[in-house]
Amino acid sequence: MNLIVKVIIPAVNEEIALPHVLKDLPMEEIDEVIVIDNGSEDKTFSLAEAHGVTALHEPQRGYGQACLKGISYLSQQVPKPDVVVFLDGDYSDYPEEILYILDPIRKGEADMVIGSRFRGKQDKDAMTFPQYVGNRLACYLLEHLYQAKFTDLGPFRAIRYPSLKSLNMQDRDFGWTIEMQIKAVKKKIPWVEVPVSYRKRIGKSKISGTVGGVLMAGYKILYTIFKYR
Repeated sequence: MNLIVKVIIPAVNEEIALPHVLKDLPMEEIDEVIVIDNGSEDKTFSLAEAHGVTALHEPQRGYGQACLKGISYLSQQVPKPDVVVFLDGDYSDYPEEILYILDPIRKGEADMVIGSRFRGKQDKDAMTFPQYVGNRLACYLLEHLYQAKFTDLGPFRAIRYPSLKSLNMQDRDFGWTIEMQIKAVKKKIPWVEVPVSYRKRIGKSKISGTVGGVLMAGYKILYTIFKYR
C-alpha cells in the first residue's frame, strides 16, 4: 500500500545527535521529514536545514508543544499525509525501524502503532531507573483503568493522520504520549505495539536527566491518566 508518510522530530539542543537520526532514516519510505526546533541554543535548526529537511521553529518549550507545531504545519498541506510518524531527535531509537512501525498500518492491521522498547532489544543503561518505573506504573494503570494492555509509552510511533486529527491532542509537554494512547483507546482506534530497539541517547536528557524533569514528567503522566478517566 502506497502511503504518504511524514515524520515529525521534536528536537532541543540535538546538534550532535540529529545528523545521526537523519542519516539513518529510510527516506525511500518517507515523503517529508519535519524537525521542530523547540527553542534550541545550538545549531539544531541550521543542521536540519543543511540536511535538506523541513525545519520549523517552536520557541515555546514542551514536547507536546513541538508535536502540535508539526501537526499544525501538516494541516496546511494538500494533499494531507496518510500517516504521521513521531521520532525523537536524540538517537536513542533506531530510525531505520520506521519500517517495522509502518508495517501494521500498511497491512491494514492498525491505525496506530506504538514502538515498544520493552518488547525489543534494549541496551544496558539505555533507560534510567525513573523512566523504567514510570513506564511500568503508567502501563499498569492503563490496563486497570482503561483495559488497555500497553507495555510502553514510547515516543517512537505512527498513526494515520485522520485518526490523529480525531484525537484533538491538547497536551503541551510530558503528557503527550499517554494522552494519545488513552484517547485512541477511548475512541476505539485500532492499535498494536511492535518491538523496537533502544540505546542510550546522545547527550543528556532534558527530562530524565534532571530531578525536576523526572518529577514533573511523573506528575503530568499520572495527572493525564486520571484526567481522562
